[in-house]
Amino acid sequence: MRHSYTNRTTRAGPVVTKAYRGPDAIGRCEREASVLRRLAGRLPVPTVVRAAGATLELDFMQGVHGQDLIANGLADQVLLACGVLLRRIQQIDPRSAGVAGPAGERQVLVHGDFGPNNALLDPAAGQVTGLLDWEWAHAGDPVEDLAWCEWIVRTHHPGDAGSLGQLFAGYGDRPPWAARQQAMVARCRELLGFCQRWQRDPDSVLVWERRVAAAGSWTEHP
Repeated sequence: MRHSYTNRTTRAGPVVTKAYRGPDAIGRCEREASVLRRLAGRLPVPTVVRAAGATLELDFMQGVHGQDLIANGLADQVLLACGVLLRRIQQIDPRSAGVAGPAGERQVLVHGDFGPNNALLDPAAGQVTGLLDWEWAHAGDPVEDLAWCEWIVRTHHPGDAGSLGQLFAGYGDRPPWAARQQAMVARCRELLGFCQRWQRDPDSVLVWERRVAAAGSWTEHP
């Protein structure tokens, strides 16, 4: 599917099935199921129907995909809503989501692939109705998800990068560019390593090598 690389996602009526692929497929499935169960009622996340091995069944969620809305000229609205939701996510103690990090460090709940690529929205209300794909959830630095959302826009919607100010407005802060760029490059390197371990196809490795280089060459968007 267009928005799925590390899993194959299908739908049958009210149930969405995710079959995880690649390294640590079972572990990623178990992590997502655990986090979703703990976040139920606190964030707009899918309800777990069943988890077994590397397969996860979820209730279907209503909403319009964020990237589709950006393509239809609603980047400001989408990114503002993403920023508001990210602030809510970071107010949740990561220990309560089962992803506690090292003691003594400032840790927040990190989605791990945050952005319009995994957001469903209600265009009329201007808010996120569903945040999907929590397989990379962990405790980490507050800048990680914010920077990755910026990376998604600059990589897949470069013509809408001028709307990134709405992301920071909704979030309530604009961390220094150096910190955001470092987080983008670090995440690209992690995904490059994932592809290298998977050895799914040589092209995916080349793609992520180019993305590491591209993110490292960027300057801050006005």
